[in-house]
Amino acid sequence: MSTPHEEKRVVAVVGATGRQGGGLVRSIAADPGGAFAVRAITRDAGSPRAKELAGLGAEVVTADLDDPASVEAAFAGAYGAFCVTSAQEHPPERERAHAATMAAAARDTGVAHVVWSTFEDTRTLADDRVPLLPGGYRVPHYDVKGAADAEFAGVPTTFLRTAFYWENFLDGGGPRRGEDGVLALALPLGPARLPGIAVADIGRCAHAILRRPELVGRTVSITGENLTGAELAAAFAEAHGEPVRFDDVPPDVLPAELANMFRFTREFEAAYAGARDPAEVRKLHPGLLTFVDWLSERTSR
Repeated sequence: MSTPHEEKRVVAVVGATGRQGGGLVRSIAADPGGAFAVRAITRDAGSPRAKELAGLGAEVVTADLDDPASVEAAFAGAYGAFCVTSAQEHPPERERAHAATMAAAARDTGVAHVVWSTFEDTRTLADDRVPLLPGGYRVPHYDVKGAADAEFAGVPTTFLRTAFYWENFLDGGGPRRGEDGVLALALPLGPARLPGIAVADIGRCAHAILRRPELVGRTVSITGENLTGAELAAAFAEAHGEPVRFDDVPPDVLPAELANMFRFTREFEAAYAGARDPAEVRKLHPGLLTFVDWLSERTSR
């Protein structure tokens, strides 16, 4: 039986036109008989992406994380909130300030369940094999989120630790054809497993967490699969219908922050991949995509 719209609990989604927030908006919108209505928070309600979300039935609200009053207004009356920061757009100090703004807004408006998209603080887990960078971080876009967990003290929060987006392979990170004519996947992974996930599944996991208030106060670490470079290459070979070679390259070929990200992945596998069990994630979200599933969706479009 469907739930009348006026009885639905509102979930306010920060970053609604981005990857993670957009995945949650779409997951809630695809469940019209469910318990939630979705409030999509964006800086530009007139953007094409915002209009697309409105077309799916989302309430689109304008707010800016640099304007705490606007965030508090956007959270007002909401049962739940999905909170995320952008490393691509902002330096770590601003990310931390944005986390504090969202936590304060949730606290002041009485949000009952926050899902905070976070990560491990590698400074507490790694050693000099992942050297400190200028600014005092090892992997800034991980560490600042882990440090910002403290901002949510006293706020009913589930800490959602995410993983490498498989969509990164669509942004120039996938196999490339070498001078020998063979496709090769070059990653500085060594023998380690890389936890990865489809962005849409991050949103679906967040949706599932919001259905389970007993997860307040818990940390949920997610992955679609934890795969070695050779396993990733084999999946690409199946999708492409031709061989794909895995080329292990040194982390130093990458910019410092990305190099450290892969150093953490390969040197501290137990702390990263070991903390993410796809079988456990599938209990939360049974439709979790494998990497082959995700590739098949891409090639069938």
